[in-house]
Amino acid sequence: MFEVKVPEFGDSIQEVMVFQWLKEPGDYVTTDDDLVELESEKASQALAAPVAGVLSSVAVENGQIAKVGSLLCQIDESASAPAAGSSSATATASAGGGDSSTAAVAEPPPAAGSAATHKADWIMPAAQVMLTEYKISADAITPSGPGGRLLKEDVLSYVTQKGLQPGGHAPAPGSAPPLPPPVPAAPPRPAASASSSIASQTEEWNDSMGPREESVKPMSMIRRTISKRLVEAQQTAALLTTFNEVDMKPVMDLRKKYKEAFLKKHGVKLGFMSFFAKAAVEGLRRFPAINSEIRGTDVISKNYQDIGIAIGGGKGLLVPILRNVERMSFADIERKIGEYAALAADNKVSPADLEGGTFTISNGGVYGSLLSTPIVNPPQSGILGLHAIQDRAMVVEKEIVIRPMMYLALTYDHRIVDGREAVTFLRTIKEVLEEPARLFLEV
Repeated sequence: MFEVKVPEFGDSIQEVMVFQWLKEPGDYVTTDDDLVELESEKASQALAAPVAGVLSSVAVENGQIAKVGSLLCQIDESASAPAAGSSSATATASAGGGDSSTAAVAEPPPAAGSAATHKADWIMPAAQVMLTEYKISADAITPSGPGGRLLKEDVLSYVTQKGLQPGGHAPAPGSAPPLPPPVPAAPPRPAASASSSIASQTEEWNDSMGPREESVKPMSMIRRTISKRLVEAQQTAALLTTFNEVDMKPVMDLRKKYKEAFLKKHGVKLGFMSFFAKAAVEGLRRFPAINSEIRGTDVISKNYQDIGIAIGGGKGLLVPILRNVERMSFADIERKIGEYAALAADNKVSPADLEGGTFTISNGGVYGSLLSTPIVNPPQSGILGLHAIQDRAMVVEKEIVIRPMMYLALTYDHRIVDGREAVTFLRTIKEVLEEPARLFLEV
């Protein structure tokens, strides 16, 4: 019996959460089949089967925490692979004849009340009571609640449709299916006094709205870490945000003019993020305090620019790091962002890709944000927030014109960055983007 244990995710990671088993006990797995999805405080990734065999047992269930090096599951290597087509009977014995030794055995008919499997993410308490009363499997009912929730109404509709009775009994042949149990009428209320009128009205409102249910879901390891770090940033750093706006027309015109040639030559689309990353490099070179961190009583200045780019993934927002952006071309930046986006969509960004970073760029504009105050990712000293591009009336050379404008926000640690440096840094970003030739002329 081969024992599969929790692998090491990094020096600082001591435990992980079993987010979801991708195989079930009894399933045959081949080498490199994805067994389980594990989530650490930094990233989530699938663990592949190291050997082939039958998954005999799992030691940690979904949502539970496991220590690095502890047992996850056992695989029976001695079990042989199932024959093709053996998992389901496809032939039946012929009626009144045929050799019983060679005829395939027909599967038994489904039990009353069974249906196609519809896995519910959460089962509401009222729905669970009815499932127990009528002895129904939750997998037989299609959930209709938000986020895959199985509601009481779903179970009630299923019971009415199948004509089930408490205990899982089907009605007698020819009899009409029973109606669902009637809701007992509320007893008459005594006349409410003036002091209890508000409470009485609230109770009547709750009765008319039906059951008000809650669901409990454990916080993921990544969300725990995000929460901890954001609170840490608010409590330990002197955060301040300054704003500016940038006319995106020059960048949009340049991108429109060269996007087809750029795609043809480099095999990747020219986006806006490469312009902002290069503009940030220029700003960090001019104002190194924003590219520094406080370590004890020392200020550590970095002579390189490792910029984190916030990317939405399957489990939420991730910030993979672009290393040495000062040495990367526009095509390198766009290509690397595309690679990270694909990995994030499949929850395959490694913890090493998220470690380090001297500065961060977060683009809330892709979600429609017009203005925000991003929070610094410690121990960094600054984060640049991008927002939605909107056409606005602007005064250009004493004339009112329509321009595609974007608000920029820079949150910085005031312990190490002065207001003058922060404001001038953001103005540098604005000037470089409104005159993109500065990126190539280095002026």
